[in-house]
Amino acid sequence: MTPSPAEAPADLVITGCTVLLHDDQERIGFEEDAAIVVRGGVVEAVTTADAVRGRPAVELLDASGQVALPGLVNCHTHAPMVALRGVAEDLPTEEWFNDVVWPVESNLTEKDVELGAWLACAEMIRGGVTCFADHYFSMDAVAAVVGECGIRAHLGEAYFSSQGPQGREKSLEFALRHRGGADGRITTTLAPHAPYTVDDADLAATAELAAEHGLPVHLHAAENRDQAETSLARHGVTPIEVLRRTGILDVDVLIAHGTGILDRDLPALRDASGRTTVATAPRGYLKFAWPTTTPVRALHDIGIPVGLATDGAASNNSLDVWESMALTALLQKSTTGDPRWLTSRQALHHATLQSARAIGLGDTLGTLAPGRRADIILIDLTGPHTQPVHDLAATLVHSARSSDVRTTIVDGRILMRDRELLTIDVPAVVRELGERLPALLDRSHGGKIQEYDT
Repeated sequence: MTPSPAEAPADLVITGCTVLLHDDQERIGFEEDAAIVVRGGVVEAVTTADAVRGRPAVELLDASGQVALPGLVNCHTHAPMVALRGVAEDLPTEEWFNDVVWPVESNLTEKDVELGAWLACAEMIRGGVTCFADHYFSMDAVAAVVGECGIRAHLGEAYFSSQGPQGREKSLEFALRHRGGADGRITTTLAPHAPYTVDDADLAATAELAAEHGLPVHLHAAENRDQAETSLARHGVTPIEVLRRTGILDVDVLIAHGTGILDRDLPALRDASGRTTVATAPRGYLKFAWPTTTPVRALHDIGIPVGLATDGAASNNSLDVWESMALTALLQKSTTGDPRWLTSRQALHHATLQSARAIGLGDTLGTLAPGRRADIILIDLTGPHTQPVHDLAATLVHSARSSDVRTTIVDGRILMRDRELLTIDVPAVVRELGERLPALLDRSHGGKIQEYDT
């Protein structure tokens, strides 16, 4: 006799943990001594540990004393840039681009991108990131790595107007070819670089392609206050107003950084007919000594989701979304002058459900509930730096570290168990990447892929 679905073994049962939950008012809470049942890559049930005692499962994880969270989402990064970690330090933005990063990127080969992606995925999986939004070059290589290592990704092939129409066409071709790839773990986007490197005609064409093919757009815009002021001086409009007049705000768009968003931009963002979201990566803003950060509170007040991000490791030195969560909370308190904003619970909401919404996956990721994809991380809070626990949300945001992530699961598949990566050979990647670094870092040719002039 074939057992009924209720009697058939679950694929995975996680038991004994405390689970972060979202209620129907979008508040977070915690359920102790809980269990999560996974079947077919989806959360089937979040229940009590007693309710699953003795229940058959292909795999049983005893997570006693651990906290289960939805996997973190890195809403904007350039994963292969881990190969450039530390090569351009203590520089203003213009010198960072023109003197180091863009000359080095002119050396990039597809193999460099592949190895960087492997190393980045290893770092993110170890830090509890189960999905990342990437915006870079040679993205076929990144898609292949995502397919093999088991992580989830939202990918776009970046382009500049200096590449001619071929850049835009390549971005579209990539998005169409890889949409739904890796057993559905890959979603795709069009990826113009920014309003200062992509002209109005290309942005308008991108908006038309996005509408025609049902694709979102992911780009940098109003990254810092200098860009906004330069755009106003040269063109009489802000970068956000450029997005409005070219139609980008009429389609779904993820805006990276936005620390240069001005008060005059808020109506355009509020009234956008597409789904408009913003990704904030605060560590890099501090490193570049930018005078402002993403205006999270103002964006919240007009209904714009803000997801957490790291940017690339060439500017941020790390792909640690856990750190981005803590820094976002602290910077918002500092810049608003209000210790009640962001609270730890609000920060956790940004790290989970809002980050999922930022990349257009708010209906499938971001919360542990029946029907959601089983992207789950288990956090160990037994270390001395996280004890005692008086306020679990505060402990997670301000005391825990990415190294406290013990287990990382995507689509019900365990990618890291007890800190051991199961799908990536890090020493082999590091060894091969090290052999390629001299050629990658050579700047003697004097060329660069683009000019930063804002």
